[in-house]
Amino acid sequence: MNRTLAELVRISNEVGADKWLVLGGFGNTSVKTRDGKYMYIKASGTGLKDMTSTKGWRRLRVEAVLAILKDRTIAVTDGNKRQSQVSSALLSAADDEFDRGVKPSIESCFHAMFGRYVIHLHPVAVLGYACARDGKKAIDRLFKNRNLSPVWVPYANPGYMLAKRIEKVAAGYERQYGRLPAVLFLQNHGVVVTADNANTALQLVHRVIRLCESKLNQPKPVRTKPVDERTISELTSCIGDVIFEATGKRMQVEYFTDDVTAWFMARKDAGQLCAGEVVTPDELVYARGRPVWIDKWRRKTLISKLNRRIAAGRKPPAGFLVKPYGLFVAGPKNALPLLKDVISNCLAIRAFAARFGGIRPLNKRQRQFIIGLIEKNSTAETGGSGCV
Repeated sequence: MNRTLAELVRISNEVGADKWLVLGGFGNTSVKTRDGKYMYIKASGTGLKDMTSTKGWRRLRVEAVLAILKDRTIAVTDGNKRQSQVSSALLSAADDEFDRGVKPSIESCFHAMFGRYVIHLHPVAVLGYACARDGKKAIDRLFKNRNLSPVWVPYANPGYMLAKRIEKVAAGYERQYGRLPAVLFLQNHGVVVTADNANTALQLVHRVIRLCESKLNQPKPVRTKPVDERTISELTSCIGDVIFEATGKRMQVEYFTDDVTAWFMARKDAGQLCAGEVVTPDELVYARGRPVWIDKWRRKTLISKLNRRIAAGRKPPAGFLVKPYGLFVAGPKNALPLLKDVISNCLAIRAFAARFGGIRPLNKRQRQFIIGLIEKNSTAETGGSGCV
């Protein structure tokens, strides 16, 4: 294995193993060769922690990737067609032995703009700010006099549009500071760090996370009453039956409890926070939307809430928070632990964002774009695993 690829695998595995850094184990990383001609980047649909020397990455020609951003025909193409055009162009930029079924990350374009090492993650602590109405102000205060001067990137649809937004913001930053930014906060999306050294990039990631965590009230253990197993069994069966009645599809339902969920459910504003729309693309892709909050268990309450969502053209969510019991997760059996982690992290994000003016949800147009990616490329573009 060449050194560039080895470093990509190393940094990817290190950050991908931390559930608090990356929702669902995903995000994207890249490392360029020393001559800057090639870029090894995570493949779409592969978890960072699962990358090896033989899978989970593509090698792209950097010049060909940057040419995508300069192509005026792509810039004026209708949004529904543009992503397919960009995906095709990225595959054409690939220079390795993988087949076309292994697609480069849809975020490859912005990776090509920066230094040798680029790490893009979805850390819970960062998203607590990035998904908040006053998140930018809080970040500006937090990083003042820290010799980092991060840049805030307003939300843009993942892929080409995000790359163009970053290109514009980074150019303005370079005019002001004489260099490209090393840290970028992506509104409702995550964080990007870039450096010319692998260890520097990793250290920068952890420094940014520590700073963000320093102003957050971290989840603490909450004393809860023991839950009767018979009651949990009855609720689990009931939720599964109601989903089947509403959709005609059977889903596995399991009960989970952890410190984050208990901490969130103990908040007086928990129901209000759950009522807000999705706050990240991951919450929509993985969990099929915000969790259902049921303050007091009644079967007809769940039926009513599910039917309203389905009538609005939405899929039933993966998460059901039933007070005072905890979190029930519905989905394919092998995906339930991952879904639980994603939902739990999203609950923490909502609680953290409440500290900075309340949550800033994705609007309808932004949600529709993500839904379109899911429907069109549920296994190819996103690997069923997010916009990566």
